[in-house]
Amino acid sequence: MTAESMTVRLAYGERGLTIRTPRHRSVVVEPQYRPSVADPAAALRTALRRPVTGLPLRQMLRKGQTVAISMCDITRPQPRHLMIPAILDELDGVIRLEDVVVLVATGTHRANSDGELRRMLGDEIVDSVRIVNHESDDRQSLQWCGYHGNKVPVWLNREWTDADIRITTGFVEPHFFAGFSGGPKLVAPGLAGLDTVLVLHDAQRIGSSNATWGICEGNPVHDDIRAVAAGTGVHFALDVILNRDHGIVACFGGEIARMHQAARQTARTIAMRELPHRFEVVVTTNSGYPLDQNLYQAVKGMSAAAKVVTPGGVIICAAECRDGFPDHGSYRGLLTSAPSPQHLLDDIAARPHTVLDQWQIQVQARIHTSADVLVHSDYLSDEELRSAHISPCSDVSVAIERALHDAGPDSRVCLLPEGPQTIPYVAGEAA
Repeated sequence: MTAESMTVRLAYGERGLTIRTPRHRSVVVEPQYRPSVADPAAALRTALRRPVTGLPLRQMLRKGQTVAISMCDITRPQPRHLMIPAILDELDGVIRLEDVVVLVATGTHRANSDGELRRMLGDEIVDSVRIVNHESDDRQSLQWCGYHGNKVPVWLNREWTDADIRITTGFVEPHFFAGFSGGPKLVAPGLAGLDTVLVLHDAQRIGSSNATWGICEGNPVHDDIRAVAAGTGVHFALDVILNRDHGIVACFGGEIARMHQAARQTARTIAMRELPHRFEVVVTTNSGYPLDQNLYQAVKGMSAAAKVVTPGGVIICAAECRDGFPDHGSYRGLLTSAPSPQHLLDDIAARPHTVLDQWQIQVQARIHTSADVLVHSDYLSDEELRSAHISPCSDVSVAIERALHDAGPDSRVCLLPEGPQTIPYVAGEAA
C-alpha cells in the first residue's frame, strides 16, 4: 500500500481488525450512527406502557396466569439483560416468578449453555426464573398448531403454546432472506419444530427474488412467518433497534404486526444505504462477536456484499469463526459434499424434501456462482475453507490490493466494516 492508503477498522471477533485500503479507490459504507438512549430501562418501560398499538402489557395481566417470554439465542446481540428484567418488572405483583418461563428461541441452533445464559441474562435472572432452550427436534416438547400461511405445518414449543400470556422479545435489523429480524421470527422459526422450519426455508421460498434484505410483504419466507405468529397468537411484542456498539437507540412495544412494521421503518433508515453503482471488490464482515462465531452465520456478511459486487467480482469476508463451521447441524457436511457451488445448487433443486441447513447453503452457493469469495478467519484452516468452496485470505489488505490490480486501474472497493448492520443496494435495484 502507498502513502495514499487509509486505515479502516473492521468488526471482527471481540477486538476488531484494522486494515489498509487505497483512499482514492475506496468507499466505506457504515450504518447511520445513532447514540444509545440515555436511560435504556426507562425507554423499555415506556415501550411496555405506551405501545405502538394495543394495550400496555400490565393491563393484559391477571393473577394466576402463566407467562412465556421468547428471546434470541447466543448468536444474536440482543440486550436480554435489559429487556427481560424490564418485562419482569411489569409482571411483578401480578404474576408469580414460578409461573414465568423464558424460552431461548434457538430455532435449529444448538442449546445455549448455563455459562452463556449467565452472560446473556446475568446470574440473578438465571437463578430466579426458569429458562428453557427450545429444541426443534424434540417432538415431545412440541404442540401441533395446524396449517398456517402457504400450507405451513406448524409445530411450536409446548411451553409457549400452553402459556396464558405469550411475549416475544428481540431486535430488528435487515435479514438476508427474511427481510427483517425480530418480531414474528421469535415465534417461527425461533420456537418452531424442525418440520415447520424446513418448510419455511424450502428451496422455492429461499429462491424467490423477494426473499432478501429489507423486503417483508411479498417475501414468501416472511409472509409465512407473519402468518404463523398471527394464527397462533402473540399477546405482546417488544423489539429494540441497536447501534454498532450494541446500544439501544429505539424501543417498540405492542401488537406484534404493527409494532414490527414501525420498528422496520426506523431500522431501514439506519441500516440500508443506496449506492450509485456496483464495485469490483467488496470487503465485508459479520459484525464481529457474537455474530461472527461461525461460517454459517458469516454467510449473512457475504450476502450483504453480494448486493453491490459486480458479476465476477471479489468478496472478501473477515469473520473470526471461533466455533468453526460449526460442527453441529448439517451445514458442514452438506457444504463439503459437492465439488462446486453449482453442484450444490443442482443437488438442492433435485432434492424432493428440504434438509437441515440447506437454506444457508443455497444462499451461499448462489453468491459463489456470481463472485469469488475469500474469507479471513483465525480459527478455520486453509484446508477447511477450501473444502467450503472458499479461498483463504491471510491478509485482508494484501487481498484488496491484489483484487484491485487484477480488476484494472478503474476498479474500486466498497468496504462494509460492520457487515450486515449496513445493507447497501444499487440505485434502481430492489432494496
